[in-house]
Amino acid sequence: MEHYLTALENELRACVVSPDSAYDTYYGIFRYHLGWTDTNFVEVKTETGKRVRPLLCLLSCDAAGGDWQRALPAAAAIELAHNFSLIHDDIEDNSDERRGRAAVWKVWGLAHGLNAGDGMFVLAHLALDRLSTRGLSLAQCAAVRRAFDEATLALCQGQFLDLAFETRLDVTPDEYLQMIRGKTAALVAASTRIGAMLATEDARIVEAFARFGENIGCAFQITDDVLGIWGDPAVTGKSAATDILAKKKSLPAIIGLSDARIGAAMRALYAQTTLTQDDVARVLALLEQIGARDQTQAYADEFRARALDALNATNINNRAMEQLHELAERMTRRVK
Repeated sequence: MEHYLTALENELRACVVSPDSAYDTYYGIFRYHLGWTDTNFVEVKTETGKRVRPLLCLLSCDAAGGDWQRALPAAAAIELAHNFSLIHDDIEDNSDERRGRAAVWKVWGLAHGLNAGDGMFVLAHLALDRLSTRGLSLAQCAAVRRAFDEATLALCQGQFLDLAFETRLDVTPDEYLQMIRGKTAALVAASTRIGAMLATEDARIVEAFARFGENIGCAFQITDDVLGIWGDPAVTGKSAATDILAKKKSLPAIIGLSDARIGAAMRALYAQTTLTQDDVARVLALLEQIGARDQTQAYADEFRARALDALNATNINNRAMEQLHELAERMTRRVK
């Protein structure tokens, strides 16, 4: 998959270019967040993120029989939109770090952080304009833009629900699934939908790729929830207690909070202003009592199965399709 990622990085860098020396620091903030530079804007090799969404876009285009290089502007737009959401997410969650480095707002302040997120969202839209140079018709460009805009709005709607859940102790699993279908799965589904749209006009194929993306996006988020509580800190880069200490309404916590056997005890703990390490141990014991980890994993397994069924329904068999299957497995089997 290295050739896809190399081409993607080149496309991203072409989208993030300062138009005037007066704005070099502003664009430097973008480049820092994308993992290309340090805080002094010196080029470094560091964690750039998984680039999962744009890779899904390029692979979907290739698998559906298209020229994946034509999809590069859309893939870049998707990655920039994802990163706009991360810059804002760090502010909304009061997170000091992103990918093991200081978050943008911690380095340059809240106001610059907000403005950088806004600017990256606009860059994402401008990246889409580059599709017109790849031989696409105006109608195709408009269809891609609509799919992109609908997905980014769904992402923001999902973030709204996630923020609203912070003050609630009665969030249900169904409400959680509605939230992640927006916050996480919508942009993943747009990635695979748009990739297929740029390869074929067969609506059945496009919808199959979109279903794959939505379901693998849900499985991806639920797998993250498992890692947030039971993951190996050496792999995840954070304490396994982080999500509990933050009283994050991840799926395991929601399962516990809504369970008739332990719900009252869980709600009493989560009603406290802050949790201690002893409280974390108590929460872990309660979750173990009801098999919350297995319950959560069952959700992820079901969404993964639905995703792979959608791919298999296309009856497409080529190397890019095999790589999509491989990527789906990597995205959702990261716990062990």
